[in-house]
Amino acid sequence: MKRTLRPAPTLLGHIELPPDKSVAHRAAILAALAEGSSQIVNYPASEDPRSTLACLRALGVEMEEREGILYVEGRGLEGLTPPRAPLDCGNSGTTMRLLAGVLAGQPFDVVLTGDASLRRRPMTRIAEPLEAMGAGVTLTEGHAPIRLEGGRRLHGITYRLPVASAQVKSCVLLAGLFAEGTTTVVESIPSRDHTERMLGLDTFETGGLRRLSVTGGRRIAPRTWAVPRDFSAAAFFLVAASIVPLGEVRLPGVGLNPSRTAFLNVLRAMGAHVEVHHEREHGGEPMADLVVRPAPLHGVTVGNPLIPNLIDEIPALAVAAACAEGRTEIRDAAELRVKETDRLAALAANLRALGAHVEERPDGLVIEGGRPLHGATVDSFGDHRIAMAMGVAGLVAEGETTVTNAGCARVSFPGFWKELKRAAGI
Repeated sequence: MKRTLRPAPTLLGHIELPPDKSVAHRAAILAALAEGSSQIVNYPASEDPRSTLACLRALGVEMEEREGILYVEGRGLEGLTPPRAPLDCGNSGTTMRLLAGVLAGQPFDVVLTGDASLRRRPMTRIAEPLEAMGAGVTLTEGHAPIRLEGGRRLHGITYRLPVASAQVKSCVLLAGLFAEGTTTVVESIPSRDHTERMLGLDTFETGGLRRLSVTGGRRIAPRTWAVPRDFSAAAFFLVAASIVPLGEVRLPGVGLNPSRTAFLNVLRAMGAHVEVHHEREHGGEPMADLVVRPAPLHGVTVGNPLIPNLIDEIPALAVAAACAEGRTEIRDAAELRVKETDRLAALAANLRALGAHVEERPDGLVIEGGRPLHGATVDSFGDHRIAMAMGVAGLVAEGETTVTNAGCARVSFPGFWKELKRAAGI
């Protein structure tokens, strides 16, 4: 699938953003492990969270969607049943890593697999702590398929994350539900905190370290979850509305969890004009309506400790940097090389094709902004965030910009191209 874009003089309207994948994955898993019936309001139609539902159904979890609400019959910690075949996680690393934590303590064997892209992503980072807890984990040359041996007794550990990763943290904490004693995760750089919020875990910060603990056998009560709109999806329209010459874009109900919104602060530091209205909270997750208007942007330097909390927004940030005056330097982002594609290489290649001056470094990018972009054919490399970033760049590039393999945007934002076309009037 290809998408061709032309310069948009105006970007205007309300954008229908997808629900937050990170919250949705966790809500579905916790609802499945709860003792009783839960409801999830605003569950996403995007492919990644649907992979989580498919895996949970294969584990015996009954669920039904009616009038925008997903009803889940929780099985409790001991109620999952053996799947008949390997669990297909699709393209979703979150599905695979979080379910590995849940399944490490089950009485049955299970295999987790996924598409070709997911089978290239590193899984040693979850295997090591799970094995330290007593799990039987077999990887395929450090990757999926992952085989988890049933009937292993897990025990609590204290595990310090070697890299900031909400997925690894969540995997260990979920495994801790099935372990004897207490499992503690220690972070030196805070990562997304949805799991600890949703489990209601206490957080202790001492000596620059953040400690989270869960006790084995902790019961999960059924409840109603409300999934906010996805901030990572909003990021593309925050950039688009900042760099298109005229207009005003409204993004209602966006999740503003503080561990997710570093990009908003960085974009404002670049000079973006973003207003926050109607702040509220649902299910422990803050949300608000965002209004963004065009503004001249300037370059910034971004690195740790911000990077873990804007890692998914760096493709959008790179486009903003190419359109900003001056130099933007992105550091400490080597994690982008092991996403759905090597996002640093993909961004460098595509932005250069559009006329930007980009230096690729082992852990980041240096972008000299201010050069006019010109239309070209660019490739998503099968990565949804690269596809959307290039769609935004195409709104300000002279001539025609064609994004190949553009359909992968549906992984996280099924309506992206429709919303972009409608707002830009193209």
